[in-house]
Amino acid sequence: MALAPEATHALAMLAELIGRYGYFVILLGTFFEGETVVVIAGYAAHSGHLSLPWVVVCAFAGSLFGDQLAYLLGRRYAPRVLRRREAWRPRIDRAKRMLERHAVPVMLGFRFLYGFRTVTPFTIGLTGIAPRTFIPLNAVGALVWAAAIAGLGYVFGHALARAIERAHRYEEWIILSIAVVGLVAWIVRQGRKRSAPPARP
Repeated sequence: MALAPEATHALAMLAELIGRYGYFVILLGTFFEGETVVVIAGYAAHSGHLSLPWVVVCAFAGSLFGDQLAYLLGRRYAPRVLRRREAWRPRIDRAKRMLERHAVPVMLGFRFLYGFRTVTPFTIGLTGIAPRTFIPLNAVGALVWAAAIAGLGYVFGHALARAIERAHRYEEWIILSIAVVGLVAWIVRQGRKRSAPPARP
C-alpha cells in the first residue's frame, strides 16, 4: 500500500536524519542506555537508510562497552558511586537477590529488565563476580539484545507505516471524534461549574 504523501515525507525526514548520523548515535545511545535509539535505527534500516547488520553491530558494541564500564565501576568504585546515587540502593538490593537466585540468566538478560538496565552490571561488579565469568555472558547478552531490539524496530517500521496510512485514511473520523470528545468535556466542565456551590466571601 502506498503511504499518504504527508506521512511519507515525515517518515523520510526522520529516516534521513538517522541515516546521516545513525551509527554514531547508536553507539553513543547504547553506551548509556538506548532501547529507543535502536528501535528507531531498526526502522531506519527498514527504510533503507541504514544497514540492519551494522545497526546490530553498533548496538552490540555500545551496549557491551557501556555495561562493561558499569561493571568496572561497581567492582572498583562502588562506595564512591553510591554516595552520589543513593536512589540506586533499592534496585541494587533487588538485583542482588535476583543474582543470588539466577546469576547466569540475569547476567545474560538484564538488558531486558526494565528499570535494572543500568544498576545490574554495576551490582554484578559490586558483588565480586569475576571478569572471566561476566565478560563472556555480557557479550552474549549484548548480541542477543542488539539483534532482538533492532529486529523489533525493523518489523515495527512496517507496522508504523501501515498505522500512519490507516490514520490518514480515517483522519476525518479521527478529527471528528476528537472534536466530539472535546465538546463533551467542555459541556461537563460547564455543568460542574454551574452546579458547584458559590464560594464563601
